[in-house]
Amino acid sequence: MRLTRQSNYAIRTLVYCAVNEPGLSRVAEVARAYGISELFLFKLIKPLVEAGLLQTVRGRHGGIKLGKPADQITLLETIRLTEENFALAECFEEGADCPLIGECDLNGALREALGAFFEVLSRHTIADLAHKKRSIRERLGISTADAVNESIAAISAA
Repeated sequence: MRLTRQSNYAIRTLVYCAVNEPGLSRVAEVARAYGISELFLFKLIKPLVEAGLLQTVRGRHGGIKLGKPADQITLLETIRLTEENFALAECFEEGADCPLIGECDLNGALREALGAFFEVLSRHTIADLAHKKRSIRERLGISTADAVNESIAAISAA
């Protein structure tokens, strides 16, 4: 099983916001840090905002931030938002025409494997991925001074 780019970058965006707290993260900076287009990032931010995982702050000093604490955002919750389906084989899909459906144990084995995959993802949070805050900030080019200045500017603007 391979996750889509949307899932990959949705998780990365949430991690970026987590390590940038309490500052706001600008879409352009997140896109630059990960080498993706702002348009692609805007598209994947939308369902994250609708689900309450991210918040947008409008205005000159606006940006995005986590919609709830990082330790309350599971990888499973994020991936369920960004993946279209989890059909590991044709027999998972509606209307499958395999002559072995009902007699083959592959479907059961794959369902068990998918259940284990979901169970592991449900145990891990964005906070788990962002716990090495200092080194992640360095790798993403986020300066501590910038985050503090952005926080002060956002508070002043409010």
